[in-house]
Order: sequence, then C-alpha cells, then structure tokens
Amino acid sequence: MPAQKIIIDPKNQNARYFRDIWSFKGLFYFLAWRDVRVRYKQTSIGVMWALLRPLLTIFALTLIRLVLNKNEKSLIPTPLLIAAGTLPWTFFSSAFSDAANSLVANANLVSKVYFPRIIVPASAVIVCLIDFFISFVIVLGIMFYYHLVPGVQIVFLPAFLLLAIITSLGCGLYIAALNVKYRDFRYIIPFIVQFGMFVSPVMFSSTEIYQNASIPGWLKEIYSLNPMVCVIDGFRWCMFGEQVSIDTTKFLVSMAVSLLMLLIGIITFRKMEKDFADVI
Repeated sequence: MPAQKIIIDPKNQNARYFRDIWSFKGLFYFLAWRDVRVRYKQTSIGVMWALLRPLLTIFALTLIRLVLNKNEKSLIPTPLLIAAGTLPWTFFSSAFSDAANSLVANANLVSKVYFPRIIVPASAVIVCLIDFFISFVIVLGIMFYYHLVPGVQIVFLPAFLLLAIITSLGCGLYIAALNVKYRDFRYIIPFIVQFGMFVSPVMFSSTEIYQNASIPGWLKEIYSLNPMVCVIDGFRWCMFGEQVSIDTTKFLVSMAVSLLMLLIGIITFRKMEKDFADVI
C-alpha cells in the first residue's frame, strides 16, 4: 500500500494541527500511563504519597489559622474550610509544575519525532487528576467526622474541577513554551507556586478579603483577578452551599481570567512550537 501523502497548507495549519491531536491520542494515553507508573514506581508507600502531601498541608495551615484566630467562630470548621481549599490548590500546583516542566523532561521525544507538542503538557495535567481523586478521600473523611453532608450543589463540582484543569493547563502551556527557550524559568516555577498559595483563598475565605475594611479596594480588585479564586470558592460552595458567600461579579471576573489564560497559553505555545525541536 503506497504511503499516504501529506500536504501542508499554511491556510489550514491550525485545523490540521487539532486533527493531529486526535490522531495521536494513543501517544497521549501512553505518556499519561507512563507518568503514572513512574510516579509510583519503587515508592515505599505508593499512592499514600498522594494523601500525605495534602494532609500535611492541611494540618500545618489549620494550626497556623487556629493560632492566629484563637476566638474564631465560623459555620464551617477550620480543618474542613482549609481542606476544601487545599484540595484544588494541590491539584493546580502539581498540574502547573508538571506541565511547565514537561517539554524539557521529554526533550529526547520532542526533538526526534513529529507530533502535536501540546499533548505533552496536557498529559501531565491529566495525570495529576489521579492524585486529586485519591486526596479527595481526605475531605470526605473530615466531612464525615463533622457529620456534614453536601447538598445538591455538589453536582457542580466537576464543572469547577474542569475550570481547575483549564487554569493549570493555560498557565502550564505558557510557562512550558518559555521554559524551552529560557531555562531559568525552571527556577521561577517553584516561586510562582509558593507565591500563588499565599494570594489564593487556601487558608482563608474570599469573604474575609472582600469584607475586610482595612484592605484597599484596588487590592481586592487585583485579588479577584487570581484565576484560582473562582476555583477554590466554587469548590467550597459545592461542599458547603449557602454557608459560603460568593461575590458573583468578582467570581465571574476570576473565571474569565481562567479562560483568558488558556487562550493566551495556547496562542503562545503554538507560536513558539515550531522552534522547540531546534532549541530544546
């Protein structure tokens, strides 16, 4: 059977690119499965690592919040409030870091064969979903301890999980493209993750920010631009319902930034992709 002739037409380049993503879905599955095996291969406690990291984070942040707010009275127990914020943040930080470093980590593959390079960071993000579902047991356990049952709004949780995927993928694509050309970005990634945690509502709620009169209004507006605000607030609303108040306008602004980051990430990635094999 004669080899199939491929005609590259600049006018249809993007259309063909996204068709190629579907054609290389087998490579996507392979990379994801390989990363899962590597992550847990030859580990002494296996998948318990996925529980240990968020559990220690929850314990540390809960201790800090209890020390700083000794007389705090809240409808939501502090460990549960922090657990509901830690879960999506841990997913984002892992997915973003893995996606940002994925191209450099797979340099041999990227430089030797053709395939849509966007598959590499995308598979890295999907792998982190396994850790998310494992660590979700922690939140369920804490809710069981406090005899709390989520309402019907829990059905919207997959939508906010999808938003977390969009946010981590958009940021990951942007930094991954820059990381190929400018290797010093690998030192910036941990700083971004660390700084992002302090400006995201992991240890506190957005209500505390918006209702705090000592915080300038312009600083609250900047805070609302954080794409993880809508993700974490959404997670808490799905679990606690009316006990969590959400500023709808600022919530929609944060959601729009998430979608904008994905668009910017894809455009930047596609623009720089043609040079990956030469500079990596």
